[in-house]
Amino acid sequence: MSSAFLTDRYELTMLAASLRDGTAQRWSVFELFSRRLSGGRRFGVVAGTGRLLTLLREFHFGDDELRYLRDNDVVDAEAVRYLEDYRFTGTIRGYREGELYFPGSPILTVEGTFADAVVLETLALSVLNHDSAVATAASRMSIAAGERPLAEMGSRRAAEHSAVAAARAAYIAGFGATSNLEAGRRWGIPTMGTAAHSWTLLHDTEEDAFRAQVDSLGTDTTLLVDTYDIRTGVETAIRVAGTGLGGVRIDSGDLPLVAAEVRAQLDELGATGTKITVTSDLDEYAIAALAASPVDSYGVGTSVVTGSGYPTAGMVYKLVARRDSAGSWVAVAKASTDKGSRGGRKAAFRSLEDGVATSETIAVSDGFEEVDTVAEHPGSRDLQVTLVQDGEIDSSYEGAAGTASAREHHLRVREELPVRALALSKSDPAIPTLFVDAD
Repeated sequence: MSSAFLTDRYELTMLAASLRDGTAQRWSVFELFSRRLSGGRRFGVVAGTGRLLTLLREFHFGDDELRYLRDNDVVDAEAVRYLEDYRFTGTIRGYREGELYFPGSPILTVEGTFADAVVLETLALSVLNHDSAVATAASRMSIAAGERPLAEMGSRRAAEHSAVAAARAAYIAGFGATSNLEAGRRWGIPTMGTAAHSWTLLHDTEEDAFRAQVDSLGTDTTLLVDTYDIRTGVETAIRVAGTGLGGVRIDSGDLPLVAAEVRAQLDELGATGTKITVTSDLDEYAIAALAASPVDSYGVGTSVVTGSGYPTAGMVYKLVARRDSAGSWVAVAKASTDKGSRGGRKAAFRSLEDGVATSETIAVSDGFEEVDTVAEHPGSRDLQVTLVQDGEIDSSYEGAAGTASAREHHLRVREELPVRALALSKSDPAIPTLFVDAD
């Protein structure tokens, strides 16, 4: 299956025009970055890199794609011939998946001929903008939840493919499980789920529904107790399953108040080990409000798969350096007042003091080879890794293993955040981005 048509038409018309005027083979450097953090967030989380690499493997133009381009006069015959053999042969460096990012961070640097690199714009942006928005929201929820487990349950609130991607992004950013089976199969994410209100409504009585569920799933299951009256539901659940019932789920009501009442009732009934899971349109703020409540775990749906109100990370893909007609490197940049960018090839480092991040340091070079290394920035951590080298994709960032590695990396680097980054209120980024000239 080809991913080549997950793109915008103007990328191919630019490619066709560059073939016509002879600029297609000019070596170019494109950069994917965010000018600002959406919603006054204090940090962002990179997610989608592994998915992007897999889609890049599939980025080729087969007979069906080429026929469509010809039949619909999208590009001329010369461009169609070029695309017959298209494979990305350049190099991509970028932030590791799960890494934190800030305004101006060079999250992805794509180097190759103009023709090689320009056609990847929409694919890279659609994947990273969506997944990073979800991961950023999920990380904030994970911080608010503390040690309490989080499960992603938002598949019914997103398009079918974006739901699978969202489950992966949430897992990378700290969620422990998903309700989505495809995400479990594809990336090894633990899956969870028991029953909805329809299960209770199917049966003549709530007790019949609970007995049937326990018979099927065992007493370790979680029973949904708020279809009718919550207090009666809890009493029925323990009478049916015994005091060894695994858990009860609450999906409505004033959750702090209801959770306290349910905990007291469970304890009175002797079910001191029965856990309480709450759902009901949770976001990071609702989770934080439940911090003092006797809740054991959370299930989050709509809010996490939609980026908690900010469904895109606002990233852009810009040409920042190229060779000119004489073969010399020049830095280029858009100069719009409110949408300007900084030209030049960049290297990124996280400056640390006693293990705590103090700044995002971006070394900018006008030339191609003049790129700083971590040696030029003592007390810093190098943020970029090579994802693709001369067209060869590093497979270690893909699949279930890549997803697990991204999750581990995120939880590790999140420990570097200063305390002020953990607050949920809108504010400036937790650390400043400092641009310096490359040595």
